[in-house]
Amino acid sequence: MTKVRDLHNKWMQSEDYQAAWQALEPEYALARAVIQARVTAGLTQEQLAQRMSTTQSVIARLESGRTRPSTQTLERLATATGTHLRITFEPASRP
Repeated sequence: MTKVRDLHNKWMQSEDYQAAWQALEPEYALARAVIQARVTAGLTQEQLAQRMSTTQSVIARLESGRTRPSTQTLERLATATGTHLRITFEPASRP
C-alpha cells in the first residue's frame, strides 16, 4: 500500500502541486497552532469545545484547516487553553 507521505513527495515534483501546497501553508500552520495549544493545555477536543461553549465538531474543523476562524474565535481558544493570542505580520519571502 502506498503511504500518503510517499504520494506527497511524488506529487511535489509537479510545479502546480507545489504552488497549491504553498498557497495552503498558512492555513495548515494555523491548524497546527490550534492543535498545539490544545495538546499543550492537556485538553481533548471535547474539553476544549466545552470551555469555548461550542461543539467538538467545530474544534475538529478548526484543527483540520477546513475553516478560517475569526479573531474572536481565536481569542476564545487562547483563553480556553491558557495562552495568549499574538498575530504578527512578517515580510513576504522573495523568490
